[in-house]
Formats: sequence, structure tokens, C-alpha cells
Amino acid sequence: MSSSNNSGGGFKSIFAAIVIPAAIIVAIGIYMFILGNPANFMENDPNNHPNNYLGIIHKGGVIVPILISLLLIVITISIERMLTIGASKGKSSVDSFVGSIRSLLSKGDLNTAIAECDKQKGSIANVVKAGIESYRKMQSESSLDKERKTAAIQKELDEATTLELPMLSKNLVIISTVASVATLMGLLGTVIGMIRAFAALAQAGAPDAIALATGISEALINTALGVGTSALAIIMYNYFTNKIDSLTYGIDEASYSIVQSFTANTK
Repeated sequence: MSSSNNSGGGFKSIFAAIVIPAAIIVAIGIYMFILGNPANFMENDPNNHPNNYLGIIHKGGVIVPILISLLLIVITISIERMLTIGASKGKSSVDSFVGSIRSLLSKGDLNTAIAECDKQKGSIANVVKAGIESYRKMQSESSLDKERKTAAIQKELDEATTLELPMLSKNLVIISTVASVATLMGLLGTVIGMIRAFAALAQAGAPDAIALATGISEALINTALGVGTSALAIIMYNYFTNKIDSLTYGIDEASYSIVQSFTANTK
């Protein structure tokens, strides 16, 4: 089980290393060729006023592709986490699986319980299977007393849990980082936009209306993109954290049932 987790961890690390630069490249392409398409501006001139929302977003300036890349990173990693956590849960619901294992343990049917783990698959099933196999091994172990056997089972469960849980929270630190960075980048874009707006007002004679409008647009667009990206990142982070907590509770509940069953059925 450790080798599969190590290979899975390596894949997740490679995945994150690929997603981040890819998101940056795609974001630059979107900014230059989609948002910056001359058709989005009056008289097909990007220096003129935009005539649709794509052109308006393009007026946000150089911070826009950075914010788009952060948004793409959140979306991509969120999809990857959904697939991974969904697979970690297994085929049936956690409550149903834990209830089935508890029932089989009360009957002493360890072989069927292991078969149920193989059928369920996922992180919880891996931990439970490791515990049940240790349970079965301790039943035939005559050199240890009951307390040491129970401790050995608990140790096996703890080790299996330690191997599985890090895989569930993998890459969540990226989402949490984006939640903070997106707001700051949006604020930076807002400041840059307001500097341009005030620079347009400070000109001698009549203010440059186009420069003033561009500066204000840049400020507001970056604020909106930054806040929106940050909000999405926070929502997804909390969603995945709640899912992981539910899986962790299922693992703890199943582990407790295994230890209690062994204690009750062993003299």
C-alpha cells in the first residue's frame, strides 16, 4: 500500500507542477487573443473604448492574465480534488460501508469483511482492510497478551491512516494560497488603475477622458476578478476540508469498531 501511495503522491506533485505553468500560458493566450481581439473594441482598435464585456476585461491591464491564471489553477485543482476525494470515499457511502463492517465484525466474519473492503476500495477501505488483516493475524498470535495484541492492531490502523490522509489534502495548500494571493493581486491592479486615473486628472488643461476611463476600468475589473477568484478558492477549500473531515471521521469510526470487536471477542 505504501508503494501505491508514493506513486500517487508523485503523480499529484507532477500534476501541480504542470498545472501552474500551463495555467499561466493559457491565461496569457486568453488575454492576448480572446480578450484582446480587435473585434472587441470600437473601430477594431484595442486603444479605443471596448464595445463588449471581453474588451472591458482586457482594459484591466497586465494584472488580468495573472488573475485569470489563478482562477484557472483553482478550477483545475478543484476538479482534480473532486475526482481524488470521490475515489477515496469508495463505491458506496461511508456510513453504509462502516455499518456493514461493524456488522460483519460482530459476527466474527473477517473474510467477508476483507472481501467487502476489496469491493469498496478507496482510502477508508484500505485502512479498514489493514486493520482487519492485523486483527486476523493477532487471533493466531500466541506469544502476546491481549493488551499487546490490541496495541499492535491500533498501530497498524494508525500507520495505514497516516499513509492515506495526506493524499486527501494534497494540493489544498495551493487553493488556500490562491485565496489570499488573488485578493492581493486584485488590490494591486486596483492601485495601478487608480494611479492611472489620477494621472489623467492631473494633466494640465482638460483631463484625458479616455485615460481616466481606462484607469477606473482597470481598477474595478481587477477588484472584481481578484475578489471573485478569492471567493471561489475559499468556497472550494472549505468544501474539500469538510469532505476530508467526513472521511477522517469514517476512518476513525471504523478503526474504533475493529479495536472494540477484537477486545470483546478476545480473552
